[in-house]
Amino acid sequence: MRNIGVDVKPPKNECDDPKCPFHGSLPIRGRIMEGVVTGVKMMETITVRRDYLWYVKKYKRYERRHTQISAHLPGCIEVKEGDRVKIAECRPLSKTVSFVVIEKMEDNANV
Repeated sequence: MRNIGVDVKPPKNECDDPKCPFHGSLPIRGRIMEGVVTGVKMMETITVRRDYLWYVKKYKRYERRHTQISAHLPGCIEVKEGDRVKIAECRPLSKTVSFVVIEKMEDNANV
């Protein structure tokens, strides 16, 4: 198991995915974000929704916005729709995928 340079819990499962930051050779860099999984229907790829507030200067208020990010899902991490995940930026893996899932966040409400 490789040290990826980020303080996250390593996955319990093993995988032979070359695009896994823990068991393969994919380096991570740049931004690290959290979001909610909204789609798991692609092969080895998930869709993560990130909500944020955007300030509108004209009305002196904030509005809610969101963005959808495609992220690679290594075989050693198992997630389903509705789970909170932490994703990290990596080199472009395909046309739309430049992030990889590094951790499934534990919710205190489900415990």
